[in-house]
Amino acid sequence: MSNTVHLDALDSNLVSILQEDASLSIAELAEATNSSSATCWRRLQRLEERGVIGPPVRLVDPVKLGRGMDAFCQIRMKSQDAASRDMLQRAIDLEPAIVEVYSISGEWDYLLHLVVRDIADLEEILMRRVLELDCVAGTATLFALRRIKHTTTIPV
Repeated sequence: MSNTVHLDALDSNLVSILQEDASLSIAELAEATNSSSATCWRRLQRLEERGVIGPPVRLVDPVKLGRGMDAFCQIRMKSQDAASRDMLQRAIDLEPAIVEVYSISGEWDYLLHLVVRDIADLEEILMRRVLELDCVAGTATLFALRRIKHTTTIPV
């Protein structure tokens, strides 16, 4: 069974608009979609209930907060048992600089995206949160030289 939710034209339009600017009022959304405020409100409620959209957030420029370095850490596990996965999950959850985590296929088991201040910050996090774990067999880290494209917009 698929988790895909079918969106009609109005729902698709609402999702597209909200991905660009989640601060719009219901009245502004209604005007932008050529529908009524009541219709927009009901549609938004339904999209939230179905899990298509989550709460509105504001995007932050990491450079302005002194976190201008993106690093990607590949992790190889010693074991894929539940206890090892839970141990890694707990460590990842405790570190706010780890902003994304993917379970991946291939030579490595996980890919972590970290947004850090500098190399020293990265080293501290990896040594304190990742490499000290008994379940981790090895890591490799890649550094982004420059962010070329970064978006949170999903094609609708």
